[in-house]
Amino acid sequence: MKKILLILFVALGTIAAQAQEIKWMSMDEALAAQKKEAKPIFMDVYTDWCGPCKILDKHTFHDPAVVEYISKNYYAVKFNAEGNSEVNYKGKKYANPNFVEGRKGRNSSHEFARLLSIRAYPTMMVFDKKGEIINTIVGLQTPDQLLTALKEQ
Repeated sequence: MKKILLILFVALGTIAAQAQEIKWMSMDEALAAQKKEAKPIFMDVYTDWCGPCKILDKHTFHDPAVVEYISKNYYAVKFNAEGNSEVNYKGKKYANPNFVEGRKGRNSSHEFARLLSIRAYPTMMVFDKKGEIINTIVGLQTPDQLLTALKEQ
């Protein structure tokens, strides 16, 4: 009986932990999803070397209120501004042709990050239901700060 209760407790804990995570997708996936169901896009623009980006990811993006609000109201996108992914936006393909695999620290800036005029990390971008930029939030945000900024849209 104790083993059954323990297994049930662990299973419920796992489900609760999974429920407290944002389901991140690529920009291409979010833009495709918008065509099926119109919804704004929330994009976290980060780099691998950015300390405040890691704090934002670990704390703010795991806050239950932030997870619930973003998951309910947005398609959530994670975009590495120095990564090597391809992004198709408004009929044009953006890449990072100078990306160096395995490089430690800073890498080349992605063309899509340059298009968005990203100047600091972390930066969060909000796109409307048609994929147009409507807001930019720069810097480390507490859960309350981020929710306030998003609810002011």
